Amino acid sequence: MFSRLTRPRALAVCALPVVALLATAAFAPLPFSLTQPGLTADVLGENQGDPVITISGAPTRDTSGELRMTTIEATSPDTEVTFGDVVDAWFRTDKAVMPRDSVYPSGRSTKEIEQYNTEQMEQSQDAAAEAALNYLDLTDKNIKVDLKLADVGGPSAGLLFSLGIIDKLNGDGAGGDLTGGRTIAGTGTIDAAGKVGAVGGVSLKTQAAKRDGATVFLVPKEECSDAKAELPKGLRLIPVTTLKGAVGALEALESGKGSIPSC
Repeated sequence: MFSRLTRPRALAVCALPVVALLATAAFAPLPFSLTQPGLTADVLGENQGDPVITISGAPTRDTSGELRMTTIEATSPDTEVTFGDVVDAWFRTDKAVMPRDSVYPSGRSTKEIEQYNTEQMEQSQDAAAEAALNYLDLTDKNIKVDLKLADVGGPSAGLLFSLGIIDKLNGDGAGGDLTGGRTIAGTGTIDAAGKVGAVGGVSLKTQAAKRDGATVFLVPKEECSDAKAELPKGLRLIPVTTLKGAVGALEALESGKGSIPSC
């Protein structure tokens, strides 16, 4: 014999599975990483007591101003990110939620990912040095460039490394500094031919740049819209596609002559 449930009881019974499902989702790990503004480092200066750029085989200049590469900090590959974490980050401007596979190579252990990021940084440094020497037409000279930046992985500092090498060797080409004495920040990969590539996380990197005193931010042109999304007040965006274009924009900014691209 069966008895009929009253409407309130029926709703309560039906709601139980839904509540259980939501509770499970709230605590189940999701395939995301949480990111936030990371450290910045002046490639013209020192990092952890060592010069970031060391050049031998050619005279170098004393420089003023700063060229700050920027980073984001992400939860480690084995960190469990829950639905609650995602909701919290979603409503904050100083954090972002990114697919884990866009931050870390999939199918690799934490140790393998660390090794991968180190290799990416080393390749980026080699390409940055070659791009800078190509730009200055110094590839046939016996010039050695050593780049050292502790605790940073990946290829996104390539553009700033190249600009730092150029500033130390040539400045603006007329006796002045490429920075014009400013604190310039930026991001972007670079290849040996001087092509600048996208990196991701630029809206967080602009916040890190502003926090550390930058007034100008060089951004890969294809990421202009992302950079503008949470752009801190007082930070000027300059889109770039090539090393030559980046140098030209900084020279125009310093001299006050010529056009400066904008997002």
